[in-house]
Amino acid sequence: MQTKCYFHRVHDQTPTRFWINNVTEDEARLAIEAGAVGCTQNPSYAWKMMQAVPDQVFPLLDAILAGEPDDNEALIKLQKQLIERIAAIFLPLWEASRGRQGHVTIQGDPFHEKAGNIVRQARFNCENFPNLSPKIPVTQDGLEAIPTLAAEGYTLTMTEVMSVQQAMDACDAWEQATAGLDHLPVAYLAHIPGIFDEYLQNVVTGQAIDIEPDILWQAGVAVSKKVHDLMLQRRTPIHYMAGGARGLHHFTEIVGASGFVTINWKGTADRLLEQDPPVVQRFLQPTPTGVIDRLAHKLGEFRRAYWLKGLGVDEYEHYGPVVLFRTSFEQAWQHALQAVAERRRTIA
Repeated sequence: MQTKCYFHRVHDQTPTRFWINNVTEDEARLAIEAGAVGCTQNPSYAWKMMQAVPDQVFPLLDAILAGEPDDNEALIKLQKQLIERIAAIFLPLWEASRGRQGHVTIQGDPFHEKAGNIVRQARFNCENFPNLSPKIPVTQDGLEAIPTLAAEGYTLTMTEVMSVQQAMDACDAWEQATAGLDHLPVAYLAHIPGIFDEYLQNVVTGQAIDIEPDILWQAGVAVSKKVHDLMLQRRTPIHYMAGGARGLHHFTEIVGASGFVTINWKGTADRLLEQDPPVVQRFLQPTPTGVIDRLAHKLGEFRRAYWLKGLGVDEYEHYGPVVLFRTSFEQAWQHALQAVAERRRTIA
């Protein structure tokens, strides 16, 4: 009789490991019980927590506002304190694994992502917990920040990767910066197939492009397979990760990868636990050539993501799927910033 849950069976039978995304403290504990070995948080987290558990958030914010006159800096400090609570929950896992598991990511203010500011916020955000990982967008400025932070030994999570070329440039930047270190820090590279698929679906709908839904459904995972394959070929010590799930297949179709998949608790992890599907490894099966050809023929944005040199470094920040992802962070950050300002007026 089967007694282990889905994620524990994935861990037993495959090299794929489960991470959880943007969780409350209760969800973090549930996820660890279900097998999660790490946690991603993003700049929408403070706004999510303001809505989910205001009684926990606003006392922290009130104390911050008492000593911080700038609303944006207050929000940065609030996000840090909220995510530190999650880091504390994952810290025993980090300690038991000697720093190989239990990492929790934290990303800076999405409106100020010049290299110097990325470095400043990464250092500030990660000063109190050894298992915190600065999350760095793979844009032109992010690629300038990666060598500094990697050489300082931070466990980096390189994110907002939508294209093969972004992934290779991030690997180059990290590997060159750490080449002379005696002890390599842990590092993750997060490709985002779910957001990529959401963007392509928007393009297909908006432009009335004639392409089979079955073909389109495979696009994000097809790019992710190529990223994973090229990372294996170059034997990088950077860990592959997939994120931004917009459907259960953004976990189940990636089972078999040598790496990690991060998903939300509500709507994804909880549904997989409920449905308890068979553990089937499909990720290492090549995407059929006919599928790639059809996607490349119909969708220029797919070609730019799938082909090496399909994008230039100066294009990353403005590439449609990256903009879609970052815009969600900016909108949530702006909502949270408005809530900070309103709270300051309330307690004044």
